[in-house]
Amino acid sequence: MIRRFRELGWGGPYPSGKHMEMRYPDRRRVSIPNPHGSDIDWSLTKRILEQAGIDPESWEKVKR
Repeated sequence: MIRRFRELGWGGPYPSGKHMEMRYPDRRRVSIPNPHGSDIDWSLTKRILEQAGIDPESWEKVKR
């Protein structure tokens, strides 16, 4: 997830409270909750993308 955010121009991850945070140059911020250190479920990914203003189709086009 972090690699894809970086490919889309986001910086981070940065520490922020309980979770890591990704930041975009226009000052958007989004928390990346991952308390288990494993893959993030698609439903949570979808909510994170909505908060970040990223279209799921654009997300899928980024190399894995």
